[in-house]
Amino acid sequence: MNANLNIIGYFIYLIITIFIIVRVGKSCYKNGNVFVSELIPDHEDLCLRINQILLLGYYLLNIGYCAMTLISWETIIATNQLIEVIATKTALIIFIISGLHYVNIIIITKYVQKLINN
Repeated sequence: MNANLNIIGYFIYLIITIFIIVRVGKSCYKNGNVFVSELIPDHEDLCLRINQILLLGYYLLNIGYCAMTLISWETIIATNQLIEVIATKTALIIFIISGLHYVNIIIITKYVQKLINN
């Protein structure tokens, strides 16, 4: 029965986190193009490419991290523990996503203008 709770937890966790990752990724991609276009005016193709690369990196990093966290789960023996583990792991993913978002904004605003001007 314990292994069943872990497997159930894995599926619930992956469904929740992948949904959040895809939803946030689509939103950032859609709204991020406007932000990047403001930083690099008159370079629409470059803005689109930068935004696509950011989205791809975002998906690969976050979904890969979600999958990697599955190996660190302890054996779940009760349903309340299952809920706690899923909530904790999901909160960590949300925290990482928000951190990466701000890091991307800092990098883009600091270094993209230097690349364009060179």
